[in-house]
Amino acid sequence: MTYTQIALAAAIGAVILDLFILRTRVLKLGVWWVSYAIVIGFQFITNGTLTGFAIVQYSPDAVIGKKLYEQTPPFIGDGRLFFAPVEDVFFGFAMCLSAVVFWVYFGSKGIQRVPVSNTSVGMRERFKFLK
Repeated sequence: MTYTQIALAAAIGAVILDLFILRTRVLKLGVWWVSYAIVIGFQFITNGTLTGFAIVQYSPDAVIGKKLYEQTPPFIGDGRLFFAPVEDVFFGFAMCLSAVVFWVYFGSKGIQRVPVSNTSVGMRERFKFLK
């Protein structure tokens, strides 16, 4: 399986998890898209730095675009956004969305709304929603 296939499957899986499995509907919230815009901005900076300076290199057979670059990959184009493969956008989206979906889902179930630092709260009490 290539990085392209894995990244697309992860992004689609995260959307399905949000809208159909856990039904948190995070994707329908404006605050999600504003937050994601901030995250993706920093993702472009870090990915661009790491791949633009060839600190991180991708297997030529695993990503979209030209297989070999004599110098650095293009800034935009040929399957790249800010030097990094476009697959990184899908993978980052899947990671961020999944994390927020699980946070919202378990938060709605009352998992440790108030931090507990002692051991008096048993494991059964903490996970009573699973019954």
